[in-house]
Amino acid sequence: MIDFRHVSLRFDEGLVLTDMSFTVVPGETLVILGPSGCGKTTILRLLLGLIHPESGSIVIDGRDIVGLREREMGQVRRTMALVFQGAALFDSLTVRENVGYRLWEEGLQTDEFIDQRVDESLRFVGLHDVSEHMPAELSGGMKKRVAIARALASTPRVILYDEPTAGLDPINTHIINELICRLHTKEAVTQVVVTHDIDTAYRVANHLIMLHRGEKIFDGTVEELKASDDLHVRAFLSPGGVLSTPRCFPTKDGGYQVIDD
Repeated sequence: MIDFRHVSLRFDEGLVLTDMSFTVVPGETLVILGPSGCGKTTILRLLLGLIHPESGSIVIDGRDIVGLREREMGQVRRTMALVFQGAALFDSLTVRENVGYRLWEEGLQTDEFIDQRVDESLRFVGLHDVSEHMPAELSGGMKKRVAIARALASTPRVILYDEPTAGLDPINTHIINELICRLHTKEAVTQVVVTHDIDTAYRVANHLIMLHRGEKIFDGTVEELKASDDLHVRAFLSPGGVLSTPRCFPTKDGGYQVIDD
């Protein structure tokens, strides 16, 4: 279980997260939805212990990770995997070497075991036939699928995704979304998906939260999100409805105003 409890974080430019609380139960897929700059990716960095909050606690499997030493945090990270927005494959390594990289670096398993995990993970994403290809030979969608295979190879309890469908065409977006759903139903992996793509959120989420300027403005199901009457939620889901007035623009404080000619 992941439990954010009253987490606040400030950077030099001001508050990034304010009194953030939410829970992710085991086997659940949580989608964190919101516009660019609202604090979504910051939550992933906090979960990985790359940054620390000013206040509050972050409890993973009953252990508060805030203030853990790096060695202790390393033990927590070994139960997690991150799928980067840009896939972040090593250009000089083959697909097979990219997928097995973490396992070989840890040195805890035999080469035979790692080869088997790599093959199983690539088959899961439908790319077992490109294992000796280089990343430069792959499309953007294939690179994202390799990134998911790499995450899966280490048998994590939690997979974190940072904008997994960003920059993809509709077909590859569908494939990535289906893989996330399969990981939920077949592997029962706990997943946290950061996105501003509404279709992806609707497709993969069991549970959603929505952020606005570092604050949580929604916490619930897809159907509850669709029914929300919060102005910021409505503007995000259907900007044409809220911003239909000519010369209507968002303001710095998170509201809206009509600019005169």
